[in-house]
Amino acid sequence: MLGIIGGSGLGVLSTLKEASQRVMSTPYGTPSAPLTLGLLGGKRVSFMPRHGAGHTIAPHLINYRANLWALHAQGVCDVIAISTVGGIPDEMIPGSLVVPDQIIDYTHGRESSFFDGTGRPLKHVDFTLPFCGKLRQRLLRAGAASKENLRDGATYGATQGPRLETAAEINRIEQDGAHIVGMTGMPEAVLARELGINYAMLAVVVNPAAGRGSNSAGVSIDEIHKVADTAMRKVCRVLESLEQA
Repeated sequence: MLGIIGGSGLGVLSTLKEASQRVMSTPYGTPSAPLTLGLLGGKRVSFMPRHGAGHTIAPHLINYRANLWALHAQGVCDVIAISTVGGIPDEMIPGSLVVPDQIIDYTHGRESSFFDGTGRPLKHVDFTLPFCGKLRQRLLRAGAASKENLRDGATYGATQGPRLETAAEINRIEQDGAHIVGMTGMPEAVLARELGINYAMLAVVVNPAAGRGSNSAGVSIDEIHKVADTAMRKVCRVLESLEQA
């Protein structure tokens, strides 16, 4: 089964057919919201809004372990994570859709592993390539099928939030090699890897990062919301065009 994790701007997957909700309990606490089960483009999917109903849970307070465990318990093998991001280089213009292939983690204090000394044997996972290559290719083919332009490859910088970054922080993150910046890619990606879930991200650029382009003097939150509302319609078209595994 395909799992979809919705981020800012995609708290509800309104195009789901035959939708129903399922409340899940996990050994790691309560997920952000009940799973919404249904059909999307003929595919059975489980949808989880990572920020909860009404977008109320801040990035650093999301129970990522419970969310991934709930999807895993539902039989999800593949997860597409939808994430809104700021674009660092000029070509990452608002409205762009990006399928990243690398991550740099700047987060701290988050529960980032299922192997936390509570009785499960320690397991080190390889994270050289943090996103599933086959699932990335499925996303790129879905972009072509839906006639939406998806950029193939970028490095995602995961910051702590919930505040946006300073211009100096973005300069540093760019020097580190990141092209886009968001707040939720970690530990979500590594938790999926620990559970054996194939994980890929469809990132939506909703603003130039702090200090860049039109945001050289500040970031307009209202403009972010406007771009996200339009871009999420493109995201839904891509998801509907995703081929079966």
